[in-house]
Amino acid sequence: MDNDLIPLLQLCDSNFPSGAFSHSFGLETYIQEQVIVDKESFKTAISAFVDKQLVFSDGLACRLSYEILESTRGINELLEIDRLLYVSSLAMETREGNRRIGERMAKLCLELYPSTTLGEYLQFIKNKQGYGHSALVFAFVAHHLQIDKEKILSAYLFASVSSLIQNAVRGVPLGQTDGQKLLVEMQVKIHEAKNRIMMLTKDDLGAVSPGLEIAQMRHERLPVRLFMS
Repeated sequence: MDNDLIPLLQLCDSNFPSGAFSHSFGLETYIQEQVIVDKESFKTAISAFVDKQLVFSDGLACRLSYEILESTRGINELLEIDRLLYVSSLAMETREGNRRIGERMAKLCLELYPSTTLGEYLQFIKNKQGYGHSALVFAFVAHHLQIDKEKILSAYLFASVSSLIQNAVRGVPLGQTDGQKLLVEMQVKIHEAKNRIMMLTKDDLGAVSPGLEIAQMRHERLPVRLFMS
């Protein structure tokens, strides 16, 4: 096994304690309204999530952050990506969910794969000069371990999709077998998303779906919730 595959597998493990299992990022709204009722309807929803949220926001931020680290342009440009991610998320629960996951991942990864730049990022978060996002943490870890940019981007997209599918297994609910089938079916979508992200620029960051953002906002008012966002 390639040495760089081991940390990737660890970061993509659904048992990795980032806190992502507590968040649906608005998809629970569609479940409550019975827009999502089975595997196929969830596949439609998560495909839209990948095409918008992951391509134009989280995934693009991961790539841009990695490139900043490669160029040694400094922490200020990374903090700008961090800020743009936070302020472009209109739903309070989603903003806070991403912040908590990012800070938790930064703390954990600093213990697992210590690096000076990740330590600086975490200190900025603690000092309220940064917000925290898992996309940046993936970039820090990948750059520190000298993992190829496209590999870490694919890993980040896979981890995000896998986490949402596991949450759908509980929330829709889907059967475990349907969840695994869907994860296989989404591999082509993940590959396509990675290729699209490689062609985007910083000007594309934050171009997400209004429908998804509205669902994320409405989640705050659901009468019964399994997830924090």
